[in-house]
Amino acid sequence: MPATSLADWLRAESDDALAELLRTRRDLSTPPPSDTTVLATRAGTPGSVARACEDLDTFTLAVIDALLVAGADVEPAPVSAVTALVGRDVSEPLARLRARALVWGADELRVPPAARDALGPFPAGLGAPSPALAATDIDARLAEVGDDERAVLTALAAGPPIGRTRDASFDVGLSDAATPVQKLLARGLLLRRDDQTVELPRELGLLLRGGHAFEPDTLVEPELPVHPHRTDTVDETAAGEAMELLRQTESLLRMWSDSPPPVLKAGGLGVRELKKIAKDLEVDETRATLLVELVVGAGLVADSENTAPEYVPTMLTDSWLASPSVQRWMTLAQAWLELPRLPGLAGGRDAKDKPIAPLSEELRRPLAPVSRHRVLTALAELNPGAGVKSVDELVAVLAWRAPRRGGQLRDETVRWTMAEATALGLVGLGALTTATRLLLEDDRSGAVEAMHDALPAPVDHILVQADLTVVAPGPLEPELAADMAAVADVESAGHATVYRVTEPSVRRALDTGRTADELHAMFRNKSATPVPQGLTYLIDDVARRHGRLRGGTAGSFLRCDDEALLAEVLANPVAAEYDLRLIAPTVLISSAPLAEVLEALRGAGFAPAAEGPDGRVVDLRPTGRRLPARARAARARPGEQAVLTDEQATRIVSNLRAGDQASARRRGSTVRAPGGGGADTTATLDLLSRATLEQREVWIGFVDSRGTASQRVVRPLRVGGGVLEGANHERYPLHRITSAALVED
Repeated sequence: MPATSLADWLRAESDDALAELLRTRRDLSTPPPSDTTVLATRAGTPGSVARACEDLDTFTLAVIDALLVAGADVEPAPVSAVTALVGRDVSEPLARLRARALVWGADELRVPPAARDALGPFPAGLGAPSPALAATDIDARLAEVGDDERAVLTALAAGPPIGRTRDASFDVGLSDAATPVQKLLARGLLLRRDDQTVELPRELGLLLRGGHAFEPDTLVEPELPVHPHRTDTVDETAAGEAMELLRQTESLLRMWSDSPPPVLKAGGLGVRELKKIAKDLEVDETRATLLVELVVGAGLVADSENTAPEYVPTMLTDSWLASPSVQRWMTLAQAWLELPRLPGLAGGRDAKDKPIAPLSEELRRPLAPVSRHRVLTALAELNPGAGVKSVDELVAVLAWRAPRRGGQLRDETVRWTMAEATALGLVGLGALTTATRLLLEDDRSGAVEAMHDALPAPVDHILVQADLTVVAPGPLEPELAADMAAVADVESAGHATVYRVTEPSVRRALDTGRTADELHAMFRNKSATPVPQGLTYLIDDVARRHGRLRGGTAGSFLRCDDEALLAEVLANPVAAEYDLRLIAPTVLISSAPLAEVLEALRGAGFAPAAEGPDGRVVDLRPTGRRLPARARAARARPGEQAVLTDEQATRIVSNLRAGDQASARRRGSTVRAPGGGGADTTATLDLLSRATLEQREVWIGFVDSRGTASQRVVRPLRVGGGVLEGANHERYPLHRITSAALVED
């Protein structure tokens, strides 16, 4: 594309094409070339250029810095000049930059003018050029400086090229100079920017760097040392971590089912509750934070959103607990990969120096899934089974690949991602598991199968000890695990779980409907060791006393001193329909609500009355019509990317076209506002009405809702209701129009 035809080429794109690009826009971590053309070049703002450069590697950024050094933002720069500044072939980075419309041209290259503002005032860490210095023998001048002066030059040559010093305020000759800075100023080897700032000229900076703008080593990606491991070893290690995480998650859900923790007024989980979780689960607070973020992110727990909000398990918890281990792991792994939050920030301080609580809004980072994907993708590029030796070395590699992405938070996110992925069983021994590789390829079924193969096979037996403890030598089969959870309490957990059978635990098993004979049969059939006599006695003793006193539930009752009347009611078909049962000579009960039972009895010819707790007759008739409460509007999932509608895309393209027209009209046409079209509201309305009747184009000054002023050329279709509507369906509130004038060709 010729350097001079970029703007014309962009304007030649049809409105439908631009609208389609906007509707299908994806995150710039994997940008389509045409998409970033619109964002980075057509918009032409420093922000859009910076966004397009965000995930470029150090080498590619060095090339665009070299282009700025060569002045390609002002006039075309030859490829040879860029190659000389960089010191190596630049074909590949130029291809990447062209794909994003950050560079255009073949032999003569240009960059967007906004690139200098976006990337900083000192490209490649070099200062401004000095034509006067370039016209002299710089080597000869440099040979005259002393060691102290050379030390100043070397420091500035490393970048940035400016320094603040009081010596800049003195303008003295070389013979009167007393400090290294004064001497360098007198020699013309430093430029004075103001009374306190000096700058190293670009020509001298390049000379001190050996003629190249960059150190050669900085343009090469750092090596990532790895440990080779067997793939099955990595998978088994990670599976062990996954099993431990599932056990802790299950324990957390059961804890919160019994006693939900309150939600802080500012949102999030309190410090006391977090410490309680860490103590009960025997984990640190970092692990506890990860667990609570996972259960909420997976939808297993939610804010009750009532007058006293609590974190309460949802209906999904029951199905999750009843699912096989591999399915439970998949639910948590998928939730973590898509979690738009950074649990690692919990415990830190916010901008107001207040502690950041788990589950609070301060942890929300919409780009967190992208950051995790970058880390896992870097591991996926290694050979299967290859694990990184040091996380810090991985941090250095990813920092080189995207130096403009996030700074310190970027590096901390890599460390948090590795720790959390290890806890989830996605990473083992510093390497990706087979299941994780398949998960990154969107092969969910393959990932489930791979993790199923890696998880330890469930055991079908237990070891009963004489002290009434029971050892599970591995993960139990689901049915056996449910029986043990009912009849015994966990005493210690791990790869081998230790249970203890007590009188309350046996009573709990009997409360679930199990009988003493069933418990005896379970221990007899599943224990690989003889069942001790003490366990048999304990079960029989508890069972003998269990259930002698019984309770039940009823929706309503009927009482009558006339037993014959109650017998007549029981003989009526209503009794069977509403499950009426006689529990005493003068009392009937039903599982149905009282109002329904009374209505049915009245329909059968009886004359019952309702009574309150004090025995007085009460009226149960409805108080009037009521509408069901409206459900709250569904909220978008955290981190879900908004999709532009056709109307929104058309409106954006119309604004782009209007801006182009306004710019072209101001360059090639004149505007006229008869009678005043500026601050006079009446004159402005008259002018707009006239333009509507005559189908004339009008130039307007417009201030949007953010206070940004712009100009547009509009062909009005209608003026009314406080809105100016244009021919391209654009709408401008009249109170935001600051000026208006007819366009004269």
